[in-house]
Amino acid sequence: MKRKLIIMLSGLWLAGAGLAAAQENPPVVVELFTSQGCSTCPPADALLHDYTDRRDVIALALHVDYWDYIGWKDTFATPAHTRRQKAYARAGNRRVVYTPQMIIGGRDSIVGHEPGALAAAIARHATTSARVALNVVRDGAQRVTIRAERRERGLGALVVQLVQYIPEQTVDIRRGENRGRQVSYANIVNRLEELRRWRGEGPLALTSAVNAGAPVVVLIQQEGHGPILAAAHLR
Repeated sequence: MKRKLIIMLSGLWLAGAGLAAAQENPPVVVELFTSQGCSTCPPADALLHDYTDRRDVIALALHVDYWDYIGWKDTFATPAHTRRQKAYARAGNRRVVYTPQMIIGGRDSIVGHEPGALAAAIARHATTSARVALNVVRDGAQRVTIRAERRERGLGALVVQLVQYIPEQTVDIRRGENRGRQVSYANIVNRLEELRRWRGEGPLALTSAVNAGAPVVVLIQQEGHGPILAAAHLR
């Protein structure tokens, strides 16, 4: 009995250590707001491809719908992505939204087709330690288990979000500003769901259904579209 108790306690300690270690150097989240109807977006869409295989970056493409009136309806666009971009603008006291725009770590905004600006922003965020320890594991083909612990006080209300995406797809654009172009898109977000609001008083543990075979991203972000405090990626 004593030996069994020691093994159980050792297992709990290792689980906690793994939770902390998993987020010592969290990946930097890059959100590209783009549109198939935007003539200046293809260079940004191509730039995002350069970051999809990096382990220190989570690159996501969120297609917005406000370019659809030009003559081509974006096949990936959703009003939820437009609302997210506008919420970032309000949180950052920015008066306008535009494409291509990248939001880095839920905080910094840059023009999406500028490689130097993106590399510099990622480098700045890469030095930031996670303020929340986060671990995400698959529990079968259609479920994930999420565990998190706050590392510091004063973080306020947090939002736990689940993201899934299509790794790559090419589109033949027949109308609008990009008519006649064939554009390859990467990490196209097709699911963005708020799982829970969490104040961080105690450890978080929850499970969520996921679409089998699709990559999974979990974000923990300050309420009100503030900074992303932790992120995890299951490819």
